[in-house]
Amino acid sequence: MEEVLRRRVIGLEQYPEAPAEEEAPAVVGGGVSQRKPVRPRRAVPHRKDAADTEVLSVDYQALMAAALEAGADGLGARRATVVLGWDSASASRVEGARARLKRLVERGWLVEEKPGRFMLPAPEQDAAGAGRPGGGS
Repeated sequence: MEEVLRRRVIGLEQYPEAPAEEEAPAVVGGGVSQRKPVRPRRAVPHRKDAADTEVLSVDYQALMAAALEAGADGLGARRATVVLGWDSASASRVEGARARLKRLVERGWLVEEKPGRFMLPAPEQDAAGAGRPGGGS
C-alpha cells in the first residue's frame, strides 16, 4: 500500500496538470471542450500576433522595459538577471536570462545586432514585421 501511495505522489509531482485534467469535462454539447488551462500560459507569442507587450508575462514585460531603457547600448544577460531579481553571480541564472532574451528575439520582440546585446527593433523593422498599416505597435 505504501509503495502505491509513494508512486502516486511521485506521479503528481511530475505531472501536476493531470488531476485538474481528470476533473475537467472533456467534451460538452457540440464537441467543444470546456477544459481550461491548469496554469497561466507562459508561451511568448510572436510579435506580429500581439498588439502590445501586455500579452507577455510579467518577467518578459520587465525585460522589454529594460531593453527600452538600455536603448542603443542593448541589454545584456547579466543585467537581465538583475531585472528579473535573480542572482547575477550564478552562471545558470545568467544563461536562463539569456535564453529568455533569445526567445524574445526568435518571436520578433527584440533584436540581437551585436552578440549578447539585445535591443528593441528599429521602427522600420517593427512596422514591416507587424504587417499593420502605420506600423501600429
